[in-house]
Amino acid sequence: MSSPRPADRTAGTPASPDGLPTTLGELRASDHPAKTPRSVRDELRDNLLATLKAGENPWPGIVGFERTVLPQFERAILAGHDVVLLGERGQGKTRLLRSLVALLDEWTPVITGSELGEHPEEPIIPASIRRAAVEGDALGVSWLHRSVRYAEKLATPDTSVADLIGDVDPVKVAEGRSLGDPETIHYGLVPRTHRGIVTINELPDLAERIQVALLNVMEERDIQVRGYTLRLPLDILLVASANPEDYTNRGRIITPLKDRFGAEVRTHYPLEVEGEIALIRQESDTVAEVPDHLVEVIARFTRNLRNASAIDQRSGVSARFSVAAAETVAAAALRRAAVTGEDAAVARPVDLESVPPVLRGKLEFESGEEGREEELLTHLLRRAIAETARKRLAGVDLGPLADAVAEGRRVVTGERVPAREVVATLPAVPVVRTVAERLGAGDTEAPGPLASAVELALEHLYLTRKLAKDDDEDAGTVAYGG
Repeated sequence: MSSPRPADRTAGTPASPDGLPTTLGELRASDHPAKTPRSVRDELRDNLLATLKAGENPWPGIVGFERTVLPQFERAILAGHDVVLLGERGQGKTRLLRSLVALLDEWTPVITGSELGEHPEEPIIPASIRRAAVEGDALGVSWLHRSVRYAEKLATPDTSVADLIGDVDPVKVAEGRSLGDPETIHYGLVPRTHRGIVTINELPDLAERIQVALLNVMEERDIQVRGYTLRLPLDILLVASANPEDYTNRGRIITPLKDRFGAEVRTHYPLEVEGEIALIRQESDTVAEVPDHLVEVIARFTRNLRNASAIDQRSGVSARFSVAAAETVAAAALRRAAVTGEDAAVARPVDLESVPPVLRGKLEFESGEEGREEELLTHLLRRAIAETARKRLAGVDLGPLADAVAEGRRVVTGERVPAREVVATLPAVPVVRTVAERLGAGDTEAPGPLASAVELALEHLYLTRKLAKDDDEDAGTVAYGG
């Protein structure tokens, strides 16, 4: 009996290694560990335990959750629980859920051509059961990569039961099959991820009647399609994300569905500024060099926003804000390099001014703050600059620099002033080199890093009212003086 043509579930995935069994008989005769069926929960548990025992990090790329979220998440996986991650936007919920894929076996055997990726020893749909009975050891075996065993659905108002569970396929009925024949069913996302992980993002946005359709999936591990008498022992892990604001207002997770999740884990933004910095460095795709002290300014700026009463904290300040801020600062430096003919684009504190007008639309302000948005952002940004300079230049006497500039050695910078011109106007005082060394520019003669470092010190002197600053918007220059 010829096998049906397999659905292309592996497009874009790695080719399976040579030498793997291609029939059920070969699989049974092999010593491959996957020849014995194992539930997806057991698979995740075993692989997580092996990773932890080996001292490896099961969650590469996840920053700031090491002592809080990850231990709870790991306990939920070890317990075999379905999980919902609850947290504000931009806290890395989706990334954490996607990282579960790495805990699946890299390759797993499936019945060739099966719609649901069934294990050759455990067919569950009528067509596969019939083929297994007829073909026996000759049943075709294919190998599925773990990346294909993960499905993700963004909950939207137009999501239907057919999308998630399935519905009658009119084409199959038109081919002459009886309307009551289970083989006329077109399976939805959940059953098609049999032996895998299903993620539903923003679960409260899923209509309540659609959430009801998931009850059997999570408790009885089967599906119901219209009036069909069909029981499929599905093997899936269902994980979801939710925003607390959506949880209580725009939508909600119905009580029976909440009860079926074995674990609810709260996520959060990085608790320490170092975690925020690491996240920015990891996620941002900058087109120019952004020195560490400027990344710290952005990190502190974001944290200030999260503590500001004028910002709607129920909506949150996403980590995407700080990432976009770093990329905007780098873009400002690149633009200046192109306009002024600089060889290397290095961001300077003056480039931070580009952040508030560009990114204020990513924030939700409290009512009553209309018209003050940019003023508020500028104030919090300056506070972040002062905090960063105070920390990084602690113990450095900036008095000689302030005196030299105040006595007539004006330093001119700006979006149209190249770094070499900034450096040319710096006073010849030893503290300039000290500042450069403190801010990581002491081992280079390139003007960009030096200009960026000293600009931070000058801005700090201005913010502490030890220097004056004149902005000439028409000329695109900023002058520090007495």
